Amino acid sequence: MTDETTKTGPDATAADTSADFAQDAAETVDAAEPSQPDPVELLKAENGELRDRYLRLAAEMDNLRRRTERDVKDAKSYSVASFARDMLSVADNLRRTLDAIPAEARAGAEAGLKTLIEGVEMTERSMLSALERHGVRQLEPIGQKFDPNFHQAMFEVPNPEVPNNTVVQVVQAGFAIGDRVLRPAMVGVAKGGPKIVENAEQGANSPLDEKDA
Repeated sequence: MTDETTKTGPDATAADTSADFAQDAAETVDAAEPSQPDPVELLKAENGELRDRYLRLAAEMDNLRRRTERDVKDAKSYSVASFARDMLSVADNLRRTLDAIPAEARAGAEAGLKTLIEGVEMTERSMLSALERHGVRQLEPIGQKFDPNFHQAMFEVPNPEVPNNTVVQVVQAGFAIGDRVLRPAMVGVAKGGPKIVENAEQGANSPLDEKDA
């Protein structure tokens, strides 16, 4: 037989087995090698992550800026609150002094007493004006509905012609600094009149709103 003759028997079987083994080994190697990720997709994912970090950081910085501005504004507005509260006692004493002078004494006062009264009145006005320049305002509760946030009821005044719980008398003036009450006004409220009907759409204005209006 020649070399070109097809081999049979054990040698042929061994050759086939070796070929199958080599093919299986090659397929196993190919399957074991992981597929490389797309560089473009990696860049897109990284870009999205960086964008999210930037947006979160920008939001945090904006919130910090707003809080800082609010704190600075509050510090400027309310830094004089303690000093202003002490000055109110001085203003109260000036007012008590003026209220203690009878109307008859004022009318028939001599030049010296009249000058003294005018000096005390000017001092009171000057002090209230100075407080107002620093954001301290006097409340004007007369005619307003009683509000426990701004008023302190001292007594009731029977008056059927005035809506119930309307402030009709001020015993001690109240003051506010910014949108906060520095000292509530001590007031007398009407009793026995009709109930106050609030506007359902507008509601009742606060003393600060009415003062600003």
